[in-house]
Amino acid sequence: MRAVVAGARRTAEELARAFPGTHMVVSGGAATVTSVPAVPALVVATPGAEPLAEGGYAAAVLLDGWVLLGRPSLAAAQEALRRWLNAAALVATGPSGGTVILVADAALPAAQALIRWDPVTHAERELAEREVLRFPPAVRIAAVTGPAETVESFLAETTLPAGAELIGPVALGQASEDRVQGLIRIPRSGQLALAAALRAALAARTARKEAGQIRIQLDPAELI
Repeated sequence: MRAVVAGARRTAEELARAFPGTHMVVSGGAATVTSVPAVPALVVATPGAEPLAEGGYAAAVLLDGWVLLGRPSLAAAQEALRRWLNAAALVATGPSGGTVILVADAALPAAQALIRWDPVTHAERELAEREVLRFPPAVRIAAVTGPAETVESFLAETTLPAGAELIGPVALGQASEDRVQGLIRIPRSGQLALAAALRAALAARTARKEAGQIRIQLDPAELI
């Protein structure tokens, strides 16, 4: 049996108390284990640090699904599904007695994709939704982040290509002090023109040795 969790060490301690005398393996971070032999054991691993098991795992419990799905990122669902599929692939096949248990709402699209072992349909659905919402990869988005005055000045001096849409800038929150973020959205056909416009504006700003730092990201996973 193996569990993929955030806070692997704490979970391992809880499992050790629940199954006294059972051999325990913890894999994650600097203490990542690459493989385990085919002997009875509980393996607790963080996502991406799952060791290979000789003959495959008898069972896998994928914990804290809500943590992965609740991340403020456009890639939250696809990243969660990718990790779940990678973990489940290490388990012995169903005919051989392998079992995978996901601790998450079974009605969620990502959970359904795992249950049906159908990442393709999930990807097609995600793309269709992003086309309606005009999110990447249906369009290209450039995020300009930095102090409010600097970002506003940079955006005002940037000659945006035809079809580009400026959203914001808006404040990033109290913890970010005066930092703001502006989003520039453009059809995929205009991505090179947008990149050239941003590059030219940055070059002009550098030549003038203007104060203040800005960060430009193309298709950021986190939007504001």
